[in-house]
Amino acid sequence: MTDTVSPTAVDPDRLMAFVLRAVEEAGAALNCALVVMGERLGYYRSLAEHGASTAAELAERTGTGDHYAREWLNAQAAGSFVDYDPATGRYHLPPELAVALTDETSPAFVGGLFQIAHGTVHDAARVIEAAAAGDGVGWGEHHSDVHEGCERFFRPTYAAHLVDDWIPALGDVAAKLTAGATAVDVGCGHGASTILMAQAFPASRFHGTDAHVASITTATQRARQAGVNVSFDVAPADAFTGGPYDLVTMFDCLHDMGDPIGAARHIREVIAEDGTWMIVEPAAGDRVEDNFTPIGRAYYGFSTLLCTPSSLAQPVGMALGTQAGPARIRDVVTAAGFGGFRVAAQTPFNNVYEVRPSTVPKGRP
Repeated sequence: MTDTVSPTAVDPDRLMAFVLRAVEEAGAALNCALVVMGERLGYYRSLAEHGASTAAELAERTGTGDHYAREWLNAQAAGSFVDYDPATGRYHLPPELAVALTDETSPAFVGGLFQIAHGTVHDAARVIEAAAAGDGVGWGEHHSDVHEGCERFFRPTYAAHLVDDWIPALGDVAAKLTAGATAVDVGCGHGASTILMAQAFPASRFHGTDAHVASITTATQRARQAGVNVSFDVAPADAFTGGPYDLVTMFDCLHDMGDPIGAARHIREVIAEDGTWMIVEPAAGDRVEDNFTPIGRAYYGFSTLLCTPSSLAQPVGMALGTQAGPARIRDVVTAAGFGGFRVAAQTPFNNVYEVRPSTVPKGRP
């Protein structure tokens, strides 16, 4: 006698609820491009500066096609990015959203987040092919929106917290930098973090390294414009030169590396015995379910399409993932011979780790 399996009963209400949610998800995906469009065409800036506007007024002020302005505004209103007054036919950008969408100095600025997401999705076809073969896609192979958006997304948070909160949380580090110390910013990208530290601590010498040639070119130009005491060079995280360093920093890049343990071992070789390694990583918990949040969802998306492919494109290809929590970061640094590890500070988007060669704290508050 053959057993038969009854089909699982389908709840039609739950099914339709998911279909409607799927439509919302598709609209959100399209909105990444619409936000980038709004930035580049000056739509958000115009609404912030001139107040409630009709589509025709917005198009005239920005020198763009009125049909596009009309449809873009309706999409933004449907997504609650702008308010619409049917009595006047005008669209209004609320002041809180104006900060988030136009003020690049605010830690609430989200323009860079949408830009990096737009660039990441732009390259999805290549990543899908790589995933099928188990290959990687290098950081430098991605669309420029990824590189530019990354800086624009992270820099406001660094500007708000790095000098005032994170470095003071590292015990004696602020005092050392004030007096004059040697520091290296590994995986510095466009140099935003390096330059912020150099501006705050002019008595210290800062050096930035990154394996991406184009990023180092940009960082060098930015430092020259800022007039700060910073040098940059192209080097992988496990082979940069110099030292002993009083401070080593990594900002949102350890999880992107193919061999983070190898990088950690190299840092152990070049850091001073009383030095500090500050690792800034995306906020994450140790359990997978800890990260089932809106922020965790976005980071898992970036991990799948951007960070994990980057790691797999490099030797070893450890692929820590964007949501590697404190326990996994601790495993990396202790495997390299570091004795001291703690979470020094946190924001909704970042965990800040203090790593020291020894377990003995130096001037910890």
